[in-house]
Formats: sequence, structure tokens, C-alpha cells
Amino acid sequence: MSLRPYQEAAADFIFENDRSMILAAVGAGKTAIALTAMQEYVSQQLVKRWLVIAPKRVCTDVWPQEAKKWSQLSVNVAVGNPVARIKAVKAGVDVVVINYDNLQWLCAHFPKLPFGGVVFDELTRLKNASGKRFKALHTIIDQIPIRIGLTGSFTSNGLEDVFGQVKIIDQQVLGRSKGAFLQQYFWCSNPQFGDWTPRPDALQKVMDRIKPLTFVLENSDYTDSLPPLNIVELRCDLANREPYLKMKKDFVAEFPNAKAIAANAGVVTAKLQQMSGGWVYDTHTVASDVPGKFITTKTPHWFDTTKFDMLDDLLRENQRAPALVWYWYKEELAELQRRYPHAQTLDDENAVNRWNAGDIELLLAHPMSAGHGINLQGQNKMVFLTLPWSLELYEQAIGRLHRGGQTRAVWCYVLLTNNTVDDQVWGALRDKRDMSDVAVAALR
Repeated sequence: MSLRPYQEAAADFIFENDRSMILAAVGAGKTAIALTAMQEYVSQQLVKRWLVIAPKRVCTDVWPQEAKKWSQLSVNVAVGNPVARIKAVKAGVDVVVINYDNLQWLCAHFPKLPFGGVVFDELTRLKNASGKRFKALHTIIDQIPIRIGLTGSFTSNGLEDVFGQVKIIDQQVLGRSKGAFLQQYFWCSNPQFGDWTPRPDALQKVMDRIKPLTFVLENSDYTDSLPPLNIVELRCDLANREPYLKMKKDFVAEFPNAKAIAANAGVVTAKLQQMSGGWVYDTHTVASDVPGKFITTKTPHWFDTTKFDMLDDLLRENQRAPALVWYWYKEELAELQRRYPHAQTLDDENAVNRWNAGDIELLLAHPMSAGHGINLQGQNKMVFLTLPWSLELYEQAIGRLHRGGQTRAVWCYVLLTNNTVDDQVWGALRDKRDMSDVAVAALR
């Protein structure tokens, strides 16, 4: 297989720059680009072994398969039990792929990393510079001279996200201290809650700093070859708004045999998102027999089925054509499985291949477990039952179908309940998209 011209240019950029970041939308072929550059580093004997860090499902389902297509590199996946992980790392293969959740384990067991290069697939997973996985990795990252970051957006939730991602690639660019970064490019808009607002010229200045180590793939380079993406809003009204309004006003909703309470404003937002679907968790936390440990139980209470009924109508209208349904809460998955016993999840045997072959009518997936790297473009219809707040998760989810290899127009249906928090989530995603577009424009 051969790369497209824009992919060749990106691979050349990686090979020519020891510290690099590739910024490209879903479906642009970032994995193929990285593997091509990695192969060249190995062939030129500049790097003996590579470490790839990625979301778990991407580790198991994407990198081993893509490596066979785009390189001659041998790959081991280190996501099993500790014994299997140690064996995978110690084996003399060219590439070891490990998931982000095992970073602390890796750094503890291998203080001297046996790798000359590292690839961060979905670099935004390291945006929190104060997180445990970031701190563990940062103590030993200086051992690895060649670093590559792959991402769809540096600013999926705001300019503040950029610092951690850039620091792990090259801390000389934006400095070592998050506090100094905030002082230079932000002002503290709410000292009580630690809220920081970017200064008027902050976005342009930050993008200017990271531009030398960033390769931006223009949308026109690869989207011209993709079929259309049609995003359709489908709206409904709650038949019974009283519990929703009660929760919004008083942080409590009462039912015949239970009462759902939100402890604070952060919790009430999640409760209201649940209630836009016609249900809400009643959460109870009690002490366990183990000192310092608590047991939390969540009991769902239903008061309206309008949004799920709208999903029924949509699937019927589309004549039961294969559809991918994105859910957010476990109770939503449970209700989907109650309504559609034939539905499958990605954990079912050979689900990806069966879906792409058209043998699965309804595939249920969570954006956090299936939103990165998985190729599902064999079909062309998806539904968001509940939207994620994260722009990255939203765009990655869409990119499972709307990506290279898709031959049909993609239909994405967004189910929204009027006059609920659904409107705020949908509006926030569009605002974040605007900021991301400005950031990309500044890097060109």
C-alpha cells in the first residue's frame, strides 16, 4: 500500500523532527503516517525499538493490523496481565504497544525504558499535567529522544489543554511550569474556583510557539475524497417535565418510591442529562466493612420514554438498516438491550467484522471505549442517544464511520430533548469546534 502525497509530507516531517505533533482530523491516516516514519527511523538505525501508547481498544484492534499494512515492523501488545505485559515489553520486537492506563505500571517496572522513540496516539490523553500517569511518565521521558504526538485537536476543551500535551513532547516550547504558562497566557477570572480565562491574544501566541513542531493536515487534503456527512437534529419534548424542573430548581426529584438528590451543581448537570432521556439515577453511598471504603449503588427511575420512542421511530423509518447507537450511561445501554435484544456491542465476538459486513442490525457503543481508532466504515448510519461534553469524543465517534474507506454518504442523527441540558451540551460542542478551527488556522 502507498501513502497519499499529504501523508508522505507528514511522514517526512516526523522523520526530520525529533519532536513532532501531527494535527489531523479523524480518518486522515495518522497511524499509517506514524508507521511509515517509524519504519524509516528503524531502517536508518536511528531508533532500535518503539513504544506506542494508545487507548486500549486501539492497542489491540488497530496498531497490530495497521503495522502489517504499512511497515515491516514487528509488534507486541502489552495490555494483558502483568506477566504478559512484562513478556511483551522484554521481547525483542520493533514496537511495543501499551494502553494509557498501564503507564504507571510501565514506569514502575521499567525505570530504564528500552525504547528510542515513543508515539502518543490520541495525545489529548496527556493534557492533564498534574495527573498520575503524566507525572509517572515525565520522570523517565527524557530517556526517549524521539517523540511523536498524534491528535485531532489540541484544544478540544479549551486552550488550557495544550500545555500538558506539548510538555510531554518538548517541555522547552511552553516551559516546565503549568502555573507560569497560565500566568503568561491567561488571567484568573475566578480565584475562588481556580478558573482561568485566556488573554485576548493568547491563542495566537500559543499557536505561534508550537507551530515549528506541528504538522497540520489541511481538511481539503483528504476530505474531498470522502462522501458527504449529514448531521440531522431530531427533537422531542418530555411528556412529563415536572421531575426535570424540580431537579433543576431544587436539586431533587421525587418519585413514588424513591427520591433522587443532586449534592451540588456539578452532579445536577449529570442528573439533568439523564432526565433528558426520561430517567435518573437514585444514588446511595454507605460505609463498607473495610475502613475508609464505601459502597455506592445506583438505582434508575423512569418517568418518560419519549426520547427512546423517538429512537424507535427513527430505526423504523430507516427500515431497520444497520445503525450504530452511541450511549453514555449504563442504564441507557440496559434499556437499549431490553428494547432490542438482538443488539450487539463491540465486546461481542468478532463484532467489528460482522458490523462492517452488514451482519449486525444494531451496534451499541460508548464513545470512551470505541471512539478512537476503530474502523466501522462498513456501514453509514449512527445515532447519538446522549451527547458527550467532549468535542474530541464527539468527533472521534463520528470518525468511526466518516473516514477513509467509506463509500456512502454518512448519516448522523443527534437526538435532543427540547428545553433541557441537551441544548447546552449541543451548543458547547459547537463553541469548542469554533475554537479548534481558530487554533488550526493559526498553525497554518
